[in-house]
Amino acid sequence: MELTIECKSRDPKAKPNALRRQGLLPAVLYGHDGTESVSLTVDQHEADMLLRKAAVNNTMIDLQIPDLSWNGKALLREVQSHPWKNLVYHLSFFAVKAQDAVEVGVALNFIGEPTGVQNEGGVLNTEVNEVTVKCKAIDIPETIDVDVSGLGVGDSLTVADLVLPEGAVVAGDQTQTIATVLQGRMAETADGESPTATAAETLAAE
Repeated sequence: MELTIECKSRDPKAKPNALRRQGLLPAVLYGHDGTESVSLTVDQHEADMLLRKAAVNNTMIDLQIPDLSWNGKALLREVQSHPWKNLVYHLSFFAVKAQDAVEVGVALNFIGEPTGVQNEGGVLNTEVNEVTVKCKAIDIPETIDVDVSGLGVGDSLTVADLVLPEGAVVAGDQTQTIATVLQGRMAETADGESPTATAAETLAAE
């Protein structure tokens, strides 16, 4: 996913509260022109629209700063918000080039129903919902699909089993379990009755 947002340069001495009263959100761009950071403002409404679709450290953004004659790619690095008012008060962007190597968090999208759940009364247990991926900025995946349909009771998938875009790698322990199918408490017997029900009927017959 790639989004576009327009920003304006900001006087570093400008008071954040005064900007917010004008409907502007303070922001900063890192990585622009070497190590220099650039103070910016973003229209509050445009920022709200962006945050409905963008994910921190995952979404490539086409950042435009007309008064600096600068257009480029950036990642949304940080969103600072009020702890209980659900109010965003600052955004941080990090400028990147399309071929730059970046390290981003990518959500796992589990698809399919395990055979162990369908046929053996098992329960799917997902232990990891996001992994850190190293890849080119232009190749950041929105999600990584994980097909769990082939898992039986006792089977599991690890980080090493993930199918990644070409050139991408997952940082961290490749043996970490991401999903497993556990034996359900009330697994059905071959004739469709639960072990608990069968035991109760046996006692009643005695």
